[in-house]
Amino acid sequence: MKKVLNSIVFKFLLITLKLGLGGMMVYGGIGKFTKPIPQVTEMILLVNADKKDLLDEPEKLKIKNYVFGMKQTGYAWQVLGIFEIIGGLLLLSQLFSLIGSFILLPITLHIFLFHLFLEQHEIGELILVSLYFILNLLFIGLEYKKLKPLFKIKVW
Repeated sequence: MKKVLNSIVFKFLLITLKLGLGGMMVYGGIGKFTKPIPQVTEMILLVNADKKDLLDEPEKLKIKNYVFGMKQTGYAWQVLGIFEIIGGLLLLSQLFSLIGSFILLPITLHIFLFHLFLEQHEIGELILVSLYFILNLLFIGLEYKKLKPLFKIKVW
């Protein structure tokens, strides 16, 4: 097992996966700032305009309400975007990838849970975001030697 972890192919694959996840997080974080924040009444207007479609599909309405609610706080959507960008850049740096993985852990968990509970019908997306979360856990788990001293707590 140790031989596999030290192989050049495994290290190349690991770097490629970190670059991929980091790049997707940076892209997603920047995307949170490209569209203007909707007005408070926009969801009501949207439901009234697409009443038949949205009321017939409550799953879509749940998703729209959830995202709209995060945007309406005035900070939650932006904070999520900032931390996606920071975590993604740290992951891209390779030098600080462990810190980036820790920052992205709650974000990838949130994305996974969002898709698990609100978009269960999108199996492909659920599998993809599950891989993001598992990869993030893998990145942290592979750095166990660096983390081991943190768990050796001497009481007295």
